[in-house]
Amino acid sequence: MKIYNTLSRKKEEFVPIEDGNVSMYVCGPTVYNLIHIGNARPMIVFDTVRRYLEYKGYQVKYVTNFTDVDDKIIKKAIEEGITAEEVSGRYIEECKKDMKSLNVKEATKHPLATEEIDGMIDMIKTLIDKGYAYEANGTVYYRTRKFADYGKLSKKNIDDLEAGHRSIKVAGEEEKEDPLDFVLWKPKKEGEPFWTSPWSEGRPGWHIECSVMSKKYLGDSIDIHAGGEDLIFPHHENEIAQSEAANGVEFSKYWMHNGFLNIDNKKMSKSLGNFFTVRDIGEKYDLQVLRFFMLSAHYRSPLNFSDELMEASKNGLERILTAVANLKHLESICAEGELTSEEKEHEAAVDELVKKYEAAMEDDFNTADAISAIFEIVKLANSSADGESSLQYVHMLKDTIVRLCDVLGVIAEKEEEILDEEIEAMIEERTQARKEKNFKRADEIRDELLAKGIVLEDTREGVKWKRA
Repeated sequence: MKIYNTLSRKKEEFVPIEDGNVSMYVCGPTVYNLIHIGNARPMIVFDTVRRYLEYKGYQVKYVTNFTDVDDKIIKKAIEEGITAEEVSGRYIEECKKDMKSLNVKEATKHPLATEEIDGMIDMIKTLIDKGYAYEANGTVYYRTRKFADYGKLSKKNIDDLEAGHRSIKVAGEEEKEDPLDFVLWKPKKEGEPFWTSPWSEGRPGWHIECSVMSKKYLGDSIDIHAGGEDLIFPHHENEIAQSEAANGVEFSKYWMHNGFLNIDNKKMSKSLGNFFTVRDIGEKYDLQVLRFFMLSAHYRSPLNFSDELMEASKNGLERILTAVANLKHLESICAEGELTSEEKEHEAAVDELVKKYEAAMEDDFNTADAISAIFEIVKLANSSADGESSLQYVHMLKDTIVRLCDVLGVIAEKEEEILDEEIEAMIEERTQARKEKNFKRADEIRDELLAKGIVLEDTREGVKWKRA
């Protein structure tokens, strides 16, 4: 299995630190509002990475945090006249609802920054003791130049960074030893939440939070650290500097970053009126369509969101769901029996397509090509399975499609729906009317069922139904 490592800028063979186990940390959202579809992309992408690793037999420890103390959260709290804790608590719950709707698996651990303050103070103390950090008037800064490898992830040259800072004077930062030094701890302002530390009553800087939560729940060295490409610099660069200086070992072996999401080829922003939350999309589409759309492109590529592309994803997903529903119906009518010679040939073709799917996923999680392999199996199922097929063959087709979709977090087999007695009786009455050639009554019943949201389809295997 090959993973594109942002650190080396090339695909590398994946070899975990501990055989059979994978430790994975994904930077989560800052919870001051409902999550937008840009937030949803890394959630879906790295949930899929996790699912494929589990499919391959790895035990995955998957940690993704909630940043629940931040300037934006405090601003929202002041605007609404409530506490920052109430704001973050509300939006953590809303985020979890959206993640469930997107079929994102529950993390092994969902740490909150505010619950890990003691660990952050301890790491800052360690960095001060080692000479990597210093205190000035209650603020603690990291000595960026002291970390020799600074810039190794973003490939930024520290001298170029300094040149960019020369003309910038930030109020209150005159006490820095170097313009490039960044904050580990800052004193409180009036009305802000705060914690007591050896340096001041205040709160941690953003970057230290992930270093500490990753260390606590996964260890000093981890296999995969992931997030959006906007986090490469400065967030992930600073995490490396803090963690490796404090712990004395490599922080993460593999760094994975998803590409940006644009709306109709423009950057998403409230000022352009093209800002969409997951809830906004959920009003128009089943969120499985959004997940399917997100996986229809390679995760490192920029992804353009538009109504046309969402409609295409909806139609594509519907093809898969319809095929599975048809196979499920065939399971109820096909007879037991040995595979025919033709079915055995088709089964061998399916095995090859499963290998094609796995090869795509093992080439840096190319979900677009993996989905193409699923469509080929769907095409084969549609053309080769009918009421005369063996039950074993039909079951193999359905099980394969459902299993491969499940790795992508796409639910291909909908839960069994039970019609109430009245509707069951109406379908039976219509069947009887057709036998008696009372087509007028049969059509009336079809229309009545349609009004109740039940669509009937007469096939050679019998009457099929689905909810509109």
